[in-house]
Amino acid sequence: MSGTPGEGRAWAWLDHLQAGGTTPWARWSAEVPTRGRVLPGAQQLELLRRLNLAGGVSPRLAQRVLGASAPGRGRPDLELVGATEVRGFGWAPVDPADLPDDELVRVATGLVAEDVREAAARASDPAAAGHRTARPALQRVRTAWPWARRAPAYRLAGDPWLGSLWRRELAAAGRPPGGRAPEVLVLAGRLSVGLAHTWTARSAGVDGAPPWPQWLAAATERRHVPRPLDVAAVADRWAARVGRERVRVVVDLDRLPAVVDAPVRPHAPRLSGDAVELVRRVGVGLGLLVLPRARQELLRGVLVPMLHDLPAATAGSRLVVPPEHHRWVARRSVQVRAAVLRAGYPVLGDPDALVDAPDALAEAEGAPPSDAAVLDLAVALLRRHDDRGAISPATPTIPTTREDER
Repeated sequence: MSGTPGEGRAWAWLDHLQAGGTTPWARWSAEVPTRGRVLPGAQQLELLRRLNLAGGVSPRLAQRVLGASAPGRGRPDLELVGATEVRGFGWAPVDPADLPDDELVRVATGLVAEDVREAAARASDPAAAGHRTARPALQRVRTAWPWARRAPAYRLAGDPWLGSLWRRELAAAGRPPGGRAPEVLVLAGRLSVGLAHTWTARSAGVDGAPPWPQWLAAATERRHVPRPLDVAAVADRWAARVGRERVRVVVDLDRLPAVVDAPVRPHAPRLSGDAVELVRRVGVGLGLLVLPRARQELLRGVLVPMLHDLPAATAGSRLVVPPEHHRWVARRSVQVRAAVLRAGYPVLGDPDALVDAPDALAEAEGAPPSDAAVLDLAVALLRRHDDRGAISPATPTIPTTREDER
């Protein structure tokens, strides 16, 4: 865009943003001599301005933002309107303030993905031990709980996200799942919650997931509930392997610690729908950096604990089933309970807790993920990493096997 009247204005705005400025492009008028052939894209420039609005960043992060790419589907890097000649082809220049938040999320989540990978590398490098605040829990528990070896073996099945959280917490308390002749505990609850949990697990899983509205629409087009939420069918599959006498359905999760003989009550703050969407989007960026299995371990073992420490990620709106799917969920939840009772497996808790009443579905408060809220969370994570220089995973991940999700 050499030689255009607004080029000097664009370079001056870049200097302003690198110095921590927050003035929007449309209100910028100062100019400086041009000094290069290519400016950063409008998406990168606007993301840097948003970071400055949130409190500013280091020169290192500013340079990373300006040089970042945007993973996933979307527009290429766009030029600034008024700083380049108008052409009759390609993408038109834009005012960065007019960009949809989704375009900024693409850039931000790519950077968060880099931070997550760096955090895992630092945590696994002995030379970086001084940067960690505590030794991983799994290194402590081998001697902290000598009774663990005598405890009965168990496995967790059913709700995939609850299973992931409980495996990590129970392993940190010295009671990891596994062993010979295990008792299988099928975790279950209201179908509406289970659907949100299944999407969360897949968003933070090996293969990723589409956005919540698309995923839910596809799930409710089928005659049956998703495989991990068909409680009786999950119990039947495990009964065929370990015997019916070794399978129980757990609806009241408060009773689980006593069943597995672990003196712990896992407490993991729920993630808002916006936080789960951020996990899903960061997974897209990680998919360009690591193999699928490593991506799952990074999302669950590094990014999710980071979000648990971020108040905005746990206090936001939870995922709810929109009205157009209420009838399907209510009817299928009744079928799930009936199948469990018909199968005759012991149930810890009230089987009626498996049912979604239409009135309760209608009164549930929540909202689908918002690009603006996802962007705010990504900005907060980038600034936190920038302030601390590195992120330490709060708890090492306990890999979730395909077997445990059956």
